[in-house]
Amino acid sequence: MDTPRAAFGLTPLRGATPAARQSRFRGVPGLGILAGLGAGAFWGTTFVAPLIVPEFSTVDLTVGRYLASALLSVLLLAWAALRGEWRRPTLPQVCAALGLSVLGYTGYYLLLVLAIQAAGAGLPVLIIGTIPLWLMLLGKPAGLRWGSLLPGLLLTAAGIALMMRSTAHGDAGTGTNLWLGVCLAALAAASWTAFGLLNARWLARHPEVNSTLWANWLGVAAGLGALAIWVVAGSAPAQLVEQPRFGLFVVVCVVTGVGAAWIASVLWNMASRRLSASLAGQLIVSETVFGLLFTFVWTAQWPAALQWLACLLFVLGILFSIRAHR
Repeated sequence: MDTPRAAFGLTPLRGATPAARQSRFRGVPGLGILAGLGAGAFWGTTFVAPLIVPEFSTVDLTVGRYLASALLSVLLLAWAALRGEWRRPTLPQVCAALGLSVLGYTGYYLLLVLAIQAAGAGLPVLIIGTIPLWLMLLGKPAGLRWGSLLPGLLLTAAGIALMMRSTAHGDAGTGTNLWLGVCLAALAAASWTAFGLLNARWLARHPEVNSTLWANWLGVAAGLGALAIWVVAGSAPAQLVEQPRFGLFVVVCVVTGVGAAWIASVLWNMASRRLSASLAGQLIVSETVFGLLFTFVWTAQWPAALQWLACLLFVLGILFSIRAHR
């Protein structure tokens, strides 16, 4: 039986030479880039969800999204079982799915919510915005020179700085416990960064589990964690049902659950299989670009000049990073 360390893919790839382990980084598969950008596009829809049903909290929208994704995952797994294609996960795979879902889904979001409650929205959002940079730094393939990665890294850092400046509203220190919030936000950023790295490693070690099946397993695990978030946040499902636009809330949760949670998870898994963690991390900034685009369409208001400039830097950073990974 694999140890928890092996279940998360932390042991070396056995039977592979260093050259073989790096071969998957030679060339940049176009499908992986398209999948990463597609995941960013679906993640970007979550920017609009609070604008459609502003009377519902972000916690309720997020939990509803995870529950909708979990329900879809259960239905797809049940359909596979009826067709005789059921694949039962092993105990290490169950542990990996539960652990990674906490790192990248429910645990990450719970830490972020607690950080915002403690320190206000400003600083936690700024700290979370650095996740692509950490993935680019920590996920660099051994055969890639730092000089090649530096242009894309600097362009992305500049874009994040401009986006932070353009969206800051002076609430960086409005929370009652500033340093606790900063620590929780740092833990949230570390949690998702670890998810990005470990999820890619796990997929590389388990080619027999396709991206869709892994998204289903993660979806079920995230659904279980979402219920825990609802309990911790003190939400009352009965009060949600009494809201006048509860039907629209359900529709938004279903749409984002299928798109921003399940489909995005499948696409992210595809990108993680085909790209190095550094390039996949670079593509995360596309979420912000698409999110601004969708928000503009919904509100019919142009983004600020700094936001346009930040998006341009993000696009240039992606192009330079693709070139560096060829």
